[in-house]
Amino acid sequence: MKFTYRLENLGCAACAAKMERAISKIDGVSSASIVFMTTRMTIEADETKIKSIEAEAEKMIRKIEPDVRMRKV
Repeated sequence: MKFTYRLENLGCAACAAKMERAISKIDGVSSASIVFMTTRMTIEADETKIKSIEAEAEKMIRKIEPDVRMRKV
């Protein structure tokens, strides 16, 4: 199932690429993509694991770019 988020305060395309690579490796994630220009992130993942995936993704995002906030669309 696909889940879409807005990444508020995303300021760096290289950081977005790092986030995308890191989130793609989370257990249960089939794919992850971040479009820097629209600040949208799409995660394709196992619906039963989405809460833990979201928590892990948010930790990774803040580690790479501390001011970024992940909001569900």
